[in-house]
Amino acid sequence: MSDPQPDANPQAPGGKLVDVILDEASIARASPEVEHDRAVAIYDLIEENCFQPVGHPPANFVLTLSVVEKKLVFRIKTDDDREVVTHVLSLSPLRKIVKDYDLICQSYYEAIRHATPSQIEAIDMGRRGVHNEGSTILMERLDGKITVDVQTARRLFTLVYALHWKG
Repeated sequence: MSDPQPDANPQAPGGKLVDVILDEASIARASPEVEHDRAVAIYDLIEENCFQPVGHPPANFVLTLSVVEKKLVFRIKTDDDREVVTHVLSLSPLRKIVKDYDLICQSYYEAIRHATPSQIEAIDMGRRGVHNEGSTILMERLDGKITVDVQTARRLFTLVYALHWKG
């Protein structure tokens, strides 16, 4: 599978996420590193994103992500609380990549404490590669449902990873 490539026009017209909510029932407390990654992903996602539900006019959107019965749920509303659409995706296509990403993240966080800079860099390169693969799978799963750019998909994959704790 190839790495996602930057979009030719990252500022393409369309919708934008103005808030992202992780369903509290779907997540558990995680390590400080994972909590930090989650917070940074949400912040970065809100700051810059391309997010457009297919078949709906551009707007400012609020996304609630949750895991219900081992399915990933994207509940989308406008910023004035009007329901737009809810998409329910099987987690099966993402399960292996999330597991792989979890293992490499654990190695990375451990390496930060004890490894040499070159070892940390090598593990981080692998971590980014697995993250790119997860982002590509997520984009494929959202195709025809929600249009996102590569950076938005990367940040969303980080949040899907955060939800895996109870998923």
